[in-house]
Amino acid sequence: MNNNKVLHYYILSDSIGETAQKVAKASFAQFPNVTTVSHKYTFISNHETLQSILEDANEHDGLVFMTIADAELAKFAEKYCIKTGLICYNLIQPFTLEIARRLETEPSAISGAQYELSEDYFDRIRAMEFCLAYDDGKDPKGLREAEIVILGISRTGKTPLSMYLGTLGYKVANLPLIPEKEVTPILYEIDPKKVIGLTNSSAVINKHRESRMKEYGIGTGSKYASKTRVNEELEYAHKIYEELGCPIINVSDRSIEESASIVMEVMNLPQRI
Repeated sequence: MNNNKVLHYYILSDSIGETAQKVAKASFAQFPNVTTVSHKYTFISNHETLQSILEDANEHDGLVFMTIADAELAKFAEKYCIKTGLICYNLIQPFTLEIARRLETEPSAISGAQYELSEDYFDRIRAMEFCLAYDDGKDPKGLREAEIVILGISRTGKTPLSMYLGTLGYKVANLPLIPEKEVTPILYEIDPKKVIGLTNSSAVINKHRESRMKEYGIGTGSKYASKTRVNEELEYAHKIYEELGCPIINVSDRSIEESASIVMEVMNLPQRI
């Protein structure tokens, strides 16, 4: 393997390029030691601009990740790549053409159609606002209205998971579990099927808490971060989970996206975006 090789890749889109960026990121994640240079061009609207970008990509022997809804621009790019041998992955056109063939209708060719200000878009905004309003047990009344209720001790990732689910359009409230603090009775009144309990290994939680104490300028050895305290809180949390009969998700070594996917699968939630 040539560790000195630099790979240039190009994100081309007539919208914001998020889809192409995610595909490229997922692909390069399989090669953590490779040096890459990203070139991102968005809101491409004419042949002249597109050709200039493609010429630059060709000079660098780049990989092109393209999401262009405009059929004429997409064809122009494909013809250029065929002519020059430039590697180009059109991530939308093959699918839209096949859908059009099966449904016997033409695609709208609207750039960034998935980002239009529809009612679904505003539902997601309202969901994120809900998550902020009922984060970290600010108002237990939110547990009743929430579609998902996330429980967990400190440093199990309740807030980031809630916020991510909020971006997917779900109203989420989260509640910290603390042995010295009585759990709100509302928790036992709501449907346990919408409650998720988070857990993690004591070693990981201990590490996160030690890091948080350092951020606050507090040295190691605090009761909050001690393994004894962490184990005590985990035992308390699992007792609550058993009483509720709610599903438990171990977030250890999982990304927020992975944990969110598990939550949706366990709760049999519909995909909203």
